[in-house]
Amino acid sequence: MTPAELSQAVQAAVSAAVEAGELTVTVPEHVTVERPKNRDHGDYATNVALQLAKPAGKPPRAVAELVAARLREVTGIAKVDIAGPGFLNITLDAASAGELARTIVAAGEAYGRNEALKGLKINLEFVSANPTGPIHIGGVRWAAVGDSLARILRATGADVTTEYYLNDAGVQISKFAASLHAAANGRPVPADGYVGEYIGDIAKAITDSVPGLLDLPEDEQRSVFREQGLALMVAEIKRSMEEFGTHFDVWFSEKSLHDSGAVGKSIERLREQGHVFDQDDAIWLRTTDFGDDKDRVLIKADGDTTYFAADAAYYLSKRDRGSEVSVYMLGADHHGYVNRLKAIAACAGDDMNRNIEVKIGQFVKMLRDGEEVRMSKRAGNIITIDDVVDWIGVDAARYTLARSSTDSTITLDINLLTSQTSENPVFYIQYAHTRMCGVRRKAESMGITKGSAEDFKPELLSTEWESELLGALADFPRVLAKAGELREPHHVARYLEEDVARKYHRFYDHCQILPKGDEEVTDLTRARLWLADATRTVVANGLALLGVSAPERM
Repeated sequence: MTPAELSQAVQAAVSAAVEAGELTVTVPEHVTVERPKNRDHGDYATNVALQLAKPAGKPPRAVAELVAARLREVTGIAKVDIAGPGFLNITLDAASAGELARTIVAAGEAYGRNEALKGLKINLEFVSANPTGPIHIGGVRWAAVGDSLARILRATGADVTTEYYLNDAGVQISKFAASLHAAANGRPVPADGYVGEYIGDIAKAITDSVPGLLDLPEDEQRSVFREQGLALMVAEIKRSMEEFGTHFDVWFSEKSLHDSGAVGKSIERLREQGHVFDQDDAIWLRTTDFGDDKDRVLIKADGDTTYFAADAAYYLSKRDRGSEVSVYMLGADHHGYVNRLKAIAACAGDDMNRNIEVKIGQFVKMLRDGEEVRMSKRAGNIITIDDVVDWIGVDAARYTLARSSTDSTITLDINLLTSQTSENPVFYIQYAHTRMCGVRRKAESMGITKGSAEDFKPELLSTEWESELLGALADFPRVLAKAGELREPHHVARYLEEDVARKYHRFYDHCQILPKGDEEVTDLTRARLWLADATRTVVANGLALLGVSAPERM
């Protein structure tokens, strides 16, 4: 019996009590059942009686008794106890608990997927670094977290569009073009320009592809360097993202907002909402009405539009393209953007607490031999995504960056993350998967199979270690739903490590799976092979959602 099936059983018990006239309440659409921290309290617990007590006009324990009486008649439930003010502690019989192993193996890659966010249309924007240089280490964190989150959201039923916002308009692009132009002509890069080997590499690529470029007038040269430099840099960013396993459905151009007139149209739309005003020859958005620390200029007195005006047009574009929730994942230096972006949504008539979410990721540091690594030869003054991949690999980078809450600063220790020890989190979880695959290979070499589903005897999985592991596997759909609802992929990684892998190792150490010597192959042997295969399935599914490989050998 899965937690979802048990939830339905509790719901049916409530419904039966209502139909019998014993309770006068609205039957809840969903009943939460959770694994209790103390295993003496049963396999699952629910507080449904406490939730229904007030509308039912009865004490919680009286409601609990009515529900418990019906649950005790359900096949697969061995015992129902009432604890405290009215909690229901439910114990499954061994066969019902062990049945989960067959369910997981049969579901395969689909196990864990659910409809917690069914139909919700989400625009998920992340990384979005200026296309003026390689992706730096802060962007690498969002590449890992954002892509993992997109996979998790889709696994929980959401309709997700992943998006990269190209800041391809404005002063920074002009500085980038000026830097390329200077490098190509053998001049020093401007003081406020970009440095690093990549500037020289791009400048040379452009001059090689455009014969006679340096003979053109200076302004024409700068125009070519701007256009082609931007195209080459964007191509480089796309390459890095794809090699990191991160995919974007949309690459959205800021410049397109200006060229299409969307910025001007968005200002008029906001004016119609009553939040645009004119002052000091400039046009403003009254964001202070919605918690911003000051009102924001949309068009300056000289007629130039601001970055904020483009931000407003971009938000409206997302909504026009069908986004119900727009999620922005921004770097650690963007705290000031939270209130102003939410204020844009409110000024547009949206719910700033529902239609827009702004996540801020904290800083990432890298250590080698105990010393912080600060510089990249190619980029000059930053560590790039290619540096990270070269030093620790895609799997280690993605897993380590996704396994911690983005609210916390994280340190990537190169020595640790390239070691084959249990202290290395990615090695620990991948090794657990290879160990599970190793059991299957050894069984096959001995001519042993887990047998057909009809021959599986789930009631034999009755030890405390088997029960503990089955409970962890049953929790996977709930963990995915929680990670999606909170927009926090680290819950999946921590679950794989601290719940599944740890409990599998305990099961492996205490429960002999395969026969030794002349021992016979028994139904218990086959039942434990089912459990090992179910565990392997959950680990592989979880790693896939984090964009990390599940190797069969290491």
